[in-house]
This record gives sequence, C-alpha cells and structure tokens, in this order.
Amino acid sequence: MAAMQVHLVDGTYELFRHHFGVPSHLTDAGQEVAATRGVVGSVLAMLEDGATHLAVATDHVIPSFRNDLWAGYKDGSGTDEELLSQFGLVEDVLRAVGVPVFAMVEYEADDALGAAARLAAADDRVERVLICTPDKDLGQCVGGKVFQFDRRKELLIDVDGVIEKFGVGPESIPDYLGLVGDSADGFPGLPGWGHKSAGAVLARYVHLEDVPRDSHDWDVEVRGASKLAMTLHHQMADALLFRQIATLAYEAPTVESVDELEWKGPRPELADLAASIDAPNLATRADRLAEVRL
Repeated sequence: MAAMQVHLVDGTYELFRHHFGVPSHLTDAGQEVAATRGVVGSVLAMLEDGATHLAVATDHVIPSFRNDLWAGYKDGSGTDEELLSQFGLVEDVLRAVGVPVFAMVEYEADDALGAAARLAAADDRVERVLICTPDKDLGQCVGGKVFQFDRRKELLIDVDGVIEKFGVGPESIPDYLGLVGDSADGFPGLPGWGHKSAGAVLARYVHLEDVPRDSHDWDVEVRGASKLAMTLHHQMADALLFRQIATLAYEAPTVESVDELEWKGPRPELADLAASIDAPNLATRADRLAEVRL
C-alpha cells in the first residue's frame, strides 16, 4: 500500500472561522447553518483534493477537565448561541459524509488532535501527519512525521517553523504558555514574562524546572532578568499549573487504528441532512467523489 498522509482537522476552529467569515444562512425552521455548510464544504474539498485518511475534532461542549484546574479557564460563556447550536449539527453532517468525528466532552478538540497525531505517526504506513489548525497549542506535537498546516494561509509548519514563531522548540511550548499565558484559553501566565523573555530563557533551558533560580546563573541576557527570576521562583506553582493546562492530554479518545480514518464514501442519511441545511450539493459532491474513487 502506498504511504499514507493523514489529515486531522480542528473542527472548532473551522466552525468559528466560517461563522465569522461567511454570510448568515437561516433554514425555514430558523436554524443558522452557514458555518456548518462552510465547514462541510471545506472538508469535502480536502477529499476532492486527494485526502484519503481524515478526521475532524470538535469541542462538543466547551468546558473540559481544565475548568476544574483553573476557575478562569474558557467555558464558552459569551459565545454566540447561533454558533454553539451548530456543533452537534456539523458533527452529524460530517459523519454522514463519512468523515470520523472526535466530539470531545471531558477533553478538548486539541487533545484529540494530539492523540490521533501520535497514533498515526506511530504507524509505519504513515508518511506524514498534518494537523490542520493554526492553534499555537498544537505546536507541541510538531516533529518527525507530524506537521501543523494552516489551511487558510497554506502554511506548513515544521520544527523550524515553531522555533521561528515562538523562539522555542515544540517540547517547550507548554512551558512557554505557562509563562506567557493564553488569553484565548483564559489563563494569565506570570507577571512580567512576555514572548521575548520566555522565548530566550526556554530556548536555553527548555523546561521551567531547569531555569536557574538566581538570574546571575542565567547564561542568556534577558531584560529585567532579576525580577523575572524572582517572579518565577515565587510563582512556580502557578507556572507549573498553567503548563499542565497547556499540555495536551494524549489519552483523549479517538481511534484505535489509522485504518478507521480512511474515507469510504458517504452514508445514506447524507442526502436528507444536506437538504435540511439547504445544501443538497454537498451530497451530490460526496456521491460523485465516491463514484470516482471507490
């Protein structure tokens, strides 16, 4: 069998991107479906362009186990209801297209992407794994067969790309986020630590525990080093907690074999589901592709 290329798509990111990037479309029943139509059409385009092994990960519910770790962690509050209402819908339509969906409840979509990437990369038949998202958290997965792919920018990100963007390698991304925080996810990082200081220190020491307590022992020049070292020492517990939050949970449930990711055509219910979102062309496209490929 020819070497496989596996595509793992961040469905939550795609839903947000399409929701805010395409005109509204309400069905006769009053359901907003524009983002769903956009995401499914985009995934179908990937299949039409030659993708063979593919899955989409979603946050079926926004809260996760991380909300128990940090009270301020993202919980979906304030998210547009018209967007939230489409998560279950897009999952149903994608499954009808024949695409595996990792709908996360206790874990997050990012965890599923990381878990599936690790499983795929361990398969000797797999040549390359593309995690299709620009999300910085997924930079920690990059290396070996695994790449990030920003589909919107058509940008392939390898280890050098991660270093170029953050100043640190993939293995230090959770430590980096532990210092600088992540406003999108709702945890603050440590006071005074910014992208440049965190990048410079972790490029040298890699992990938080390995950063010398006294800045005089640092062999990198960082502005305000003395104050930064003191902050890290006194707030190490917070930094480690934020690192834990930023670290992907590779035990998230996905599949047991790459073979489960192979596209084998649409299911019979796709025609009705596509019609229900005023997009019968999606079923037509899937049927046509199946006739050509299968």
